Amino acid sequence: MLKTLNWYIAKNFLVTFLAAIGVLTFGMTGARLLKVFEYISEGVDSSAAFKFLLYVLPVALSYTIPWAALVAIMLVFGRLSADNEITAMRACGVSILQIVAPIIAITFGLSCICLYIQMDVGPTNLAKSKDVIKMVALESPMALFKPGIPQQFDDLIILIDSKEDDGTIRGVQIYRMEGNEVKQDISASVGWIKVDAKSQKLKIELENTVIIDYMKDGIQERPTAGHSSIEIEYGKRMEQISIMKRDKFENFRALYARSVIERQRGDRKRICEIETELNQRVVMALSPIAFLLLGLPMAIRTSRRETSVGLFMSVLLAGIYFCAILGANVLRSVPQAFPQYIVWIVPILYQAFGAYYIFHMAKR
Repeated sequence: MLKTLNWYIAKNFLVTFLAAIGVLTFGMTGARLLKVFEYISEGVDSSAAFKFLLYVLPVALSYTIPWAALVAIMLVFGRLSADNEITAMRACGVSILQIVAPIIAITFGLSCICLYIQMDVGPTNLAKSKDVIKMVALESPMALFKPGIPQQFDDLIILIDSKEDDGTIRGVQIYRMEGNEVKQDISASVGWIKVDAKSQKLKIELENTVIIDYMKDGIQERPTAGHSSIEIEYGKRMEQISIMKRDKFENFRALYARSVIERQRGDRKRICEIETELNQRVVMALSPIAFLLLGLPMAIRTSRRETSVGLFMSVLLAGIYFCAILGANVLRSVPQAFPQYIVWIVPILYQAFGAYYIFHMAKR
């Protein structure tokens, strides 16, 4: 009987969990998916575009796996409680711990998966996704230019209103900067972008250009008839992108090695930043267990069949949990605030209150 009961609960949980993780993952990667289709429409190789999506998928799963587990817990046990099935099980001598035993096992397995993603797969693939973007920029520099979005190359900031497949750009505005100050404003109604992939250079040719020079003694406007051109080494810009220096792109082994080096140097700030990153990953990996401990008694006590109630509670609990953990990043460069320990406050509270209510319910 107990085996049949456990299979019944586990089956309901897994069905709801798989449905929830599908919806949540699609929702979180929706913006990335649109970016993939945008790249393809601009002539980028579709394999590179979908490779980018594949690399960012583990990062999304590190959030959607625990969230989907919480949704499944709230919906399944809320319905079981509303239908008095849990009351009937307990009347037959089955304890609350026996009822949730299969969910505890599944949740522990999900936490192990999340830990693997957080410590190894996620950061490594996130770094690879940035490399894909870098290669796309080198192979298809036209994809860099998006209407209404400024692009910076060295001291130039380029803004366009529209572009066409043949390289024609319209509504061109180019600012030549010196520090944070604009030194030159170059505008043209139409222009053309020509790419030299071999030398990784592109030339922007402009027609009927208006150049405004900002000088100490005033502003000088110089209308230019005919054509003018600006040459940009786009490959130089891409080669200067260094992402591996950021902690979130490094796996556990690399971060641990760096922390050892920083301890030898005595750099408290860097040690605090690295420890905060590592603690955040562990806490995120343990979120399925925290959600189980707190979500289970709340689902049973609310005793509601309505899906909306369970979804609202899951969004609220997950939102508080994730915001509290990620919010520690604000203090990661302040060793005096101990952000590496602050990230544990909400998870410990979730697990402590959840464990208390579960054992309190088990004694009744």
